[in-house]
Amino acid sequence: MPIEVLDNELTAQRLSRLNEALGSGMFVHVRDMLHNMAASDIAFILESSPPKTREVLWQLIDQEHTGDILDELGEDLKDQLISQMAPERVARAATGMDTDDLAYILRSLPDTLYNQVLHSMSSQDRARVEKALSYPEDTAGSIMNTDTVTLRPDVNIDVILRYLRIRGELPDATDTLYVVDKRDQLLGGIKITHLLTCNPDTSVRDVMDPDLEGIPVGMSDTEVAQLFERHDWLSAPIIADDGKLLGRVTIDDIVDVIREDAEHSMMGMAGMDDDEDTFGPVLKSTFRRSLWLTINLFAALLAASVSNMFEGTLEQFATIAILMTIVPSMGGVAGNQTLALVIRGIALGHIGQSNSRWLIGKELAIGFLNGLLWSVLVFGAIWLWKGDMALGALIGGAMLINMTVAGLAGASIPLILKKLNIDPALAGGMVLTTVTDVIGLFAFLGLATLFLLN
Repeated sequence: MPIEVLDNELTAQRLSRLNEALGSGMFVHVRDMLHNMAASDIAFILESSPPKTREVLWQLIDQEHTGDILDELGEDLKDQLISQMAPERVARAATGMDTDDLAYILRSLPDTLYNQVLHSMSSQDRARVEKALSYPEDTAGSIMNTDTVTLRPDVNIDVILRYLRIRGELPDATDTLYVVDKRDQLLGGIKITHLLTCNPDTSVRDVMDPDLEGIPVGMSDTEVAQLFERHDWLSAPIIADDGKLLGRVTIDDIVDVIREDAEHSMMGMAGMDDDEDTFGPVLKSTFRRSLWLTINLFAALLAASVSNMFEGTLEQFATIAILMTIVPSMGGVAGNQTLALVIRGIALGHIGQSNSRWLIGKELAIGFLNGLLWSVLVFGAIWLWKGDMALGALIGGAMLINMTVAGLAGASIPLILKKLNIDPALAGGMVLTTVTDVIGLFAFLGLATLFLLN
């Protein structure tokens, strides 16, 4: 059995035992169980529990582990718990947290609580978090950790090794030490594995990698994640515009970015926030979903208005009313296939101005060929089923038109939304559904009115 599946089963068993203990009022036992769990397991249990159970569990958690647990939680639940905490407890939780995680927590606080937490911190913690908060959200600077080990190029490896032994430990996920000059300008880097195996009498300058490039502090975190994926990095240096080393980004932060982007795309296709809490309050969840449902209602009314335009045709041909949903349905499926492909390409950085026209042409051709294939098959099926060649030709023609338009729309809609600074994952599905419904119904009922009633 895979380790991940086994771990999930063990955590689910712990959740079941915790619920039984809470139901029996064994709060001391629950506190002991939580004390012996890893922060990631406690976060999993909190996210898997209804609101009332969460409140009890949160009160029983050892406050020394609060920061580690908050670091593992999803955004929605993290914000909810922090808003209920006293400023002093938030400040204590911040002690020892990575700078990027601490900056995220403070960004989510109301202004009043934000200032209270800052004043409750030590001067050192306050200084590092204010520096992190100076970088825009969703950039390399916002996920950067300032805890780095730097070297001078003219020092021997033996001196570096002795310094590291005196230091005792390295920051988490350290695989490379960065070489800087007196002005902290990035000169290169040396991997830990190379450091341990090279000649101790060699200077850092002779063994460092001078081609190591830093990531601009203003680069978007999505672009940083793409670089990590492309180059299989474990960490990367972050530099200012003048080349000064500011910190580093590590793979654990990149995994969070990739996960958030994937959740954003998946949830956005359903018109929901990527930080939606599975066990969140009913009223809050209802309000969030109602906005998108309202927009979808107007789109559905637009499609219905097309049917209303051909009310006379529908009254005379009951068979048309039965079969008219086939055309929009096939167009919607074909369009969504293209839409998903293009949104993924945009997210991965594969699609730009240089190749977007070719891609649109390709998807238009695929839509036409698929439309041609399925229009012939539907024509034959309707002819055999209803014994009406004209009706089969009518549906086949409408399907050809709609699937061709669906291919064009599925490719062009996310590109247009991207240029308008609208998230394609959030709005693309609704726009595409409206287009395929309207075009499908208009093509089908229009052709029926034109050829069957005249």
